Amino acid sequence: MNEDTLERRRRLFGDDHPDTLRSVHGLAVVLHALGERAEARRLNEDTLERRRRLFGDDHPDTLRSVHSLAATLHSLGECAKARRMKEDTLERRRRVFGDDHPDTLDSVHSLAITLHSLGEYAEARSLDEDVLERRRRVLGEDHPDTLDSALSLVITLCALREFARAVGLLKETRARSRRILGDEHPFTDAVTQTLVRALTAAGKPHEAQKLLVSRHKGGQRQTRRKRR
Repeated sequence: MNEDTLERRRRLFGDDHPDTLRSVHGLAVVLHALGERAEARRLNEDTLERRRRLFGDDHPDTLRSVHSLAATLHSLGECAKARRMKEDTLERRRRVFGDDHPDTLDSVHSLAITLHSLGEYAEARSLDEDVLERRRRVLGEDHPDTLDSALSLVITLCALREFARAVGLLKETRARSRRILGDEHPFTDAVTQTLVRALTAAGKPHEAQKLLVSRHKGGQRQTRRKRR
């Protein structure tokens, strides 16, 4: 569908029309999610060049293209280049939108992930803590982006071996995710698996085992319901 829409918009409007560029951007996001990172990179680079020429460096659409390209570069292992792009995008979004705008918070979150991958855990934690506090205040405790920030902070806390704090935040995040998204949601499952590892690392293997057993039984109950 994305490719068909893009082909039609190119034919009707031309390569540089804003609607065409939105279609290219959307297709690049889909390709990234499907693991086709090289093609996603090519489309992101083309869209970014066109948006810079047409709209300027600080236009929201241009900044979205930089953000998308940086995420793809990170996935391709080019974390140092991704970091530079993310830092520049964050600075521009702060100036254009302010510190609490959702796009700005997305940039902070994304930069923290790259810093973690580069082994700069202390700086990653500082950004994770800041974006979590802001998302709680701006979006609410139960918003999916807030929960995602909590999990990102937990992963960095574990890298810093702050397992007790990580476990506390994980238990809170898991409870919210189960209530909002359900036990079978991929995010809830990811939080549960992270909690099992954190409990084990914190010297609580019995609690981790109980959680694993509970998770397994829950999965069996869901399977029986589906068969009915």
